[in-house]
Amino acid sequence: MLLKLLFTNEPLSIQVHPDDTFARAMGMLNGKSEAWYILSAKPDAKIGIGLKHRVTPQDLRAAIRDGSIVELVQWRCVATGDVVFIPAGTIHALGPGIVLVEIQQHSDATYRLFDYGRGRELHEDNAVAVANAGPLRSGGRVARLTNERTILVASRYFVFERLQLPAGSSWALLAERETWMLVLDGHAAIGLKAVSVGQAVFANGGRASIEVGANGLTTLVAYPAAAPVAGLLQMLGEPSIDLLGSTPVPESTGVSKVRT
Repeated sequence: MLLKLLFTNEPLSIQVHPDDTFARAMGMLNGKSEAWYILSAKPDAKIGIGLKHRVTPQDLRAAIRDGSIVELVQWRCVATGDVVFIPAGTIHALGPGIVLVEIQQHSDATYRLFDYGRGRELHEDNAVAVANAGPLRSGGRVARLTNERTILVASRYFVFERLQLPAGSSWALLAERETWMLVLDGHAAIGLKAVSVGQAVFANGGRASIEVGANGLTTLVAYPAAAPVAGLLQMLGEPSIDLLGSTPVPESTGVSKVRT
């Protein structure tokens, strides 16, 4: 996976990413599905995600060539705390005035449909081949797993969570595979590293202690898995509990709100 912080001062290109099947047919390791967590947004800030209505491949080609793809995109206002899951094949874009965290499959496969006259290459053939040229299916929802864990996105490629840990508490993070953490608020010692707002930690398996500071800790966590890992976070001194039971967390799609 890759974790990025994006700051948009101008509109970014309208683009689409391939899924694993197409990417591997082109000699790449995998495609790219991604998720955004909006850290801040100006009052009129918008994202483009999906199209207003379904179009044919021929109509999509025409919209790429004459620039009318900008009007076809479904533009939505965003605010701090919004969560957006973008499955591979979704046409998407970022407008100006947004700061966000992006977690994605590790891939550089990007096909541009429109670039606001910057002169960079467009990728009409590949974009049309991989695009789901219609609206993004709605229904994404945030799910509270425990008092400390909120599932923001649960996809077949990765899980994206928000942790809210009380002041002065001690925890163990059991990272079975690569795990990213980004601090949103508060501070803590994670393993041997002191972290505060805006700092990221990468764990590649094993156990890491978390000693939470006096102001508590709010952090984003992402790891590759098809479902939330039940034992990811354990309070020190407390018994391990099967948090998920037999109830699966549905795959997330679209834009959802995080309530604090």
